Amino acid sequence: MSDEPRVQASILHADLDSFYASVEQRDHPQLRGRPVIVGGGVVLAASYEAKACGIRTPMNGRDARKLCPEAVVMPPRFEAYTEASRAVFEIFHDTTPLVEGISIDEAFLDVGGLYRVSGTPRGIGARLREQVRVEVGLPITVGIARTKFLAKVASAVGKPDGLLEVPPDEELSFLHPLPVERLWGVGVVTSRKLRDAGLNTVGDLAAVGEVSLGSLLGRGAGRHLYALALARDPRPVEGGKRRRSIGSQRALGRKPKSQEDLEATMVAIVDRLGKRLRKAERVCRTVVLRLRFDDFTRATRSRTLYEPTDGTQVLMTAARGLLAEAMPIIRDKGCTLVGLSLTNLDNNGSIQMALPFEEHHQEKLDITIDGLRDRFGTGSVTRAVLLGRDAGMSVPMLPD
Repeated sequence: MSDEPRVQASILHADLDSFYASVEQRDHPQLRGRPVIVGGGVVLAASYEAKACGIRTPMNGRDARKLCPEAVVMPPRFEAYTEASRAVFEIFHDTTPLVEGISIDEAFLDVGGLYRVSGTPRGIGARLREQVRVEVGLPITVGIARTKFLAKVASAVGKPDGLLEVPPDEELSFLHPLPVERLWGVGVVTSRKLRDAGLNTVGDLAAVGEVSLGSLLGRGAGRHLYALALARDPRPVEGGKRRRSIGSQRALGRKPKSQEDLEATMVAIVDRLGKRLRKAERVCRTVVLRLRFDDFTRATRSRTLYEPTDGTQVLMTAARGLLAEAMPIIRDKGCTLVGLSLTNLDNNGSIQMALPFEEHHQEKLDITIDGLRDRFGTGSVTRAVLLGRDAGMSVPMLPD
């Protein structure tokens, strides 16, 4: 693809509206028009009627019910959400071969080469929205622009259930009045720094310049935000892109946790990640432990394996070793979240046999257990350490 900026607004960002809650309202017609919360202890999703009451994710469920006592609380049905996502992505891929999934409910689509076949990007976006509504029964918002960044901002501004195009000659007039929080990379800390400096809108960032932003935020962050403030984003839509890493984490709350509790949580996470690796036909070289402490600080520990693997037992040994090394700081600072990431991924065909060439049965055992869980459910075969424990939720996601 050329590095020259495209002339037409032909990148679509398609984003399903309040996805989990919309699926519940679709499948339970009596919930339509009513405030709906998905998830009990923590709000996983909220309908727009619930958001109007101030409910946000991931708010504590008790606090959410205080804000909106009339809200209907629905338990999550991840299989239904996965099936709905699959149906929507089939429509995306029928629209254009260039689809870059971001999560199970949003994607970028490049329709720049479809003018003669499918018409204008706006017409394509309108047909896509209608197709999703009729075939899947869900509302979806589409933003259209020359860049991925602007298309995503357009879909956010166009919500709910809208279609918003940003023509090339109106990019800055659209972008500059928006609050700085609309820019990628502006979180709570950066937002506070910018607003304390009197920079409240995207236009303020464009006016103050790259040098001043660099002195305030650091050279890299300043360059990044200044480019976005001028609507510069050269990244193409990349179809067929695979993850660089896969991971899972679990919030644990503030109650004291023993090493046995933390190890049980880690075992459940490794079981899930090992299955995902094998299903994706990938192998991992590096295991990364992620921790959040009671004072909200974070830490990571990593271990690179002797050879790439998709074996649960090898991953388990590495994860337990990392956790054991981190226990002194956990005892000192407490632990509110534990997570694991598998990085340095490669295709499983890239494994080089190591000497000695001995037969191992662990791989066959892993595959057999995966098959049993696929057929009879995740809890059909479990480890003794997890008996009587909550292994946590496994939320739907894009293929690995």
